[in-house]
Amino acid sequence: MLARVRSGALRGIDALVVDVEVDVSSGLPHTTTVGLPDGAVREAADRIRAALRNAGFEYPQRRITVNLAPAGVRKEGTHYDLPIALGILAAEAKPPLPDLAPWCVLGELGLDGHVHRVRGALPIAAAAKRAGLHAILVPAPNAAEAALADGPAVIGVDTLAEAVAHLRG
Repeated sequence: MLARVRSGALRGIDALVVDVEVDVSSGLPHTTTVGLPDGAVREAADRIRAALRNAGFEYPQRRITVNLAPAGVRKEGTHYDLPIALGILAAEAKPPLPDLAPWCVLGELGLDGHVHRVRGALPIAAAAKRAGLHAILVPAPNAAEAALADGPAVIGVDTLAEAVAHLRG
């Protein structure tokens, strides 16, 4: 099953919207991230696996492919943790999450499922506004910063479970 959520890539003081595509399919359990990820993004699988488990969700014992597009732009930072985790849940969870394509999401995950502050919430929120996205889901400590973009609705969350509960309504 394929899920898509949006995030952002920082480029100096600006940002551009990044599509985070997550495909969960049959095969040996393994997670691959493509699309020019840096070391922090490649390490996300371990943080996400622990965060999902410790927040009461199941990490699929299947093949997971994460594509960060556009592939020609370097993706740096830990703010991709939350969108990748939500993409996995959207592709696999029962009950499933709603369509995440209109959402911009950013946040670093702690192993306990808490969402930590990240760099670049304002430029990413401005990029989400330019892209016409519905709302932006950010770590609670970044909510005031993201709201300065005067763009999409800003929802601040403290935990992965809180993010899922908000998306499920």
